Amino acid sequence: MQIRKPAVAGQFYPGIERDLCGMLKEMTVPVRRKKKVLGIVSPHAGYVYSGSVAGQVYSNIEIPGTAIILGPNHTGMGEPYGIMSQGKWKTPLGEVEIENALANAIMKVCPLIAEDNISHAYEHSLEVQVPFLQYFRPDIQIVPIVIGGREYNKIGEAIALAMNHYAKDCLIVASSDMTHYEPHESATKKDKLAIDKILKLNEKELLENIAKHKITMCGYGPVSIMLIAAKLLGAKEASLIDYKTSGDTSGDYGSVVGYAGIMVY
Repeated sequence: MQIRKPAVAGQFYPGIERDLCGMLKEMTVPVRRKKKVLGIVSPHAGYVYSGSVAGQVYSNIEIPGTAIILGPNHTGMGEPYGIMSQGKWKTPLGEVEIENALANAIMKVCPLIAEDNISHAYEHSLEVQVPFLQYFRPDIQIVPIVIGGREYNKIGEAIALAMNHYAKDCLIVASSDMTHYEPHESATKKDKLAIDKILKLNEKELLENIAKHKITMCGYGPVSIMLIAAKLLGAKEASLIDYKTSGDTSGDYGSVVGYAGIMVY
């Protein structure tokens, strides 16, 4: 059986179970009435910088038994749309099974999505989401997909169609950081332009704003796909749960990365 071993444990987040559990507890909050959602936007930097934003998002939502995780391809390795359809992902919290039936259904609907372990081997954007899912839902199953191409409509439509036939609740996680390495004031201004379009569920205007204002949001592809699929599944609204920059942690506001936590329902 294929086991995807963690690539950034001990770097982006603690590599020891006890330490990771302690950090996750600090970054999450008790919420009595959790929201049932179709999708979320969650950041993927080191937990020291973006973990509190991710923690706020995961704390506020009902996490079903299955999650499709979409992340950008930072390494450039592998297929344009690389999926792992079988095996397990390992983190310091244990192993998570890949939901083979849903993964195969997505590939059947959309041949663009190809079986590929290489794109996942060193990619951190999906991996850092998994401990949060495990923390709240130890029996979680995942469908990991790395996005490197720009066929967002076809991928989003395929995911929605497969989820419609899946007949179980499923969460779509779009892993993305916002503006990279600009002064805090500039980053927050640009990020607001992108966030406003996400909150309006308008992936077309999101992409237009990114191009027009040169917004260095790395996961605009996964976010666009999530929005397309969520709308086809009935999403009507979105809420910003939290926004911070790395400067809020480091104290260095001269060059920051932005982090947004958003839920779509």
